[in-house]
Amino acid sequence: MGVHLGSIFDSAIKNTLFKDKSVLQTNYSPESIPHRDKQIEQVAGILAPVLRGERASNLFIYGKTGTGKTLSVQYVKNELLKKAEQLGVNLRIEYLNCKLKKVADTEYRILAALIQQLGGEISATGLPTDQVYNKFVQMIDSKKQVIVLILDEIDQAIKKMSDSFLYSLTRLNSELSQAQISLIGISNDVTFLENIDPRVRSSLGEEELVFPPYNALQLQDILNERSQCSFKEGVIDEGVVAKCAAFAAREHGDARRALDLLRIAGELSEREANNKVDLKYIDLANEKIERDKILDIVETATKQFQLILYSILSLTKNKKVPEMFTGDIYNLYQETCKRTKTEILTQRRVSDIIAEIDMLGLINANVISKGRHGRTREIKLSIPLQLFDKIEAILIESLGL
Repeated sequence: MGVHLGSIFDSAIKNTLFKDKSVLQTNYSPESIPHRDKQIEQVAGILAPVLRGERASNLFIYGKTGTGKTLSVQYVKNELLKKAEQLGVNLRIEYLNCKLKKVADTEYRILAALIQQLGGEISATGLPTDQVYNKFVQMIDSKKQVIVLILDEIDQAIKKMSDSFLYSLTRLNSELSQAQISLIGISNDVTFLENIDPRVRSSLGEEELVFPPYNALQLQDILNERSQCSFKEGVIDEGVVAKCAAFAAREHGDARRALDLLRIAGELSEREANNKVDLKYIDLANEKIERDKILDIVETATKQFQLILYSILSLTKNKKVPEMFTGDIYNLYQETCKRTKTEILTQRRVSDIIAEIDMLGLINANVISKGRHGRTREIKLSIPLQLFDKIEAILIESLGL
């Protein structure tokens, strides 16, 4: 073999810049949660009645990604469970992330996941949903207990099913004779509750909390605290933390993004056998995250979104002219639907989805007036060239073309 990998491996072992990389990972639970005292106290205050064996109000929490919602709720959960044990109160707090692949898409799966967490058994498929629901109710009601159910990224689940599922959950207490249940919904979509059934809204949002984005200085505090535990001393150059924080603050105060930036910058610097993380690696890390984000959007999008994006890609590739119009896209979209045996949406719905793709920054759509012939949109693809083939490959595989 011509390449000696030994030296690459040796330098990777020697040249580590990290003391403990897990501190920068998404699933790390820090000892302290800076700049969230007020929110943590509010959550604790709302949930405190469970320590008297009473049901707490349902609580709805929103805020953008990386604003400390889940961390804060998990922190209160752990403290409550410790206290309940001291007091001898029968309290169960179950956490479920609705975005997980195996959970989010049906009511059946969410209930099955909860039944499993409560220690029950359920067959993967085959039972009618109402039977699974009844089993869930029986399991909860088997003894006198207070249950708090935390549904994280609840907006993701409701996107895929109807909000009648939420309604049945909020009505649960009327079916229980021994147990009592409280719900905590966590959503990254700040407008989520506005779009659901008013009955659900009033029963789910008995208490509502908004987690504001972090500002650049708060992000610096978070990064300084975490980087001290994660990197070796003297590895991080002057100004790196400030730049990370500034990038993430511009992206709506997302601490998770700031931590990712710092971690990826460290990995990139390490890969080049550098002994410092300097400013240029923050730029490189930012580009990498942007690329990954675009691929993630395309991969997890709905089938119709993918069909329309595929039509735009194909037109760009074949026409050699950078811009195209809604009508051109719609024609190719119809053909692609026939090839993939998919329902063809009206031109109006397709226009709505084009607006959505525009909002995500994958295309630029400018409305132009054609005088008395109405208006049309001039559309240009705006994804980085080096991603073109990757995105095309994702779409071809996903749509089975």
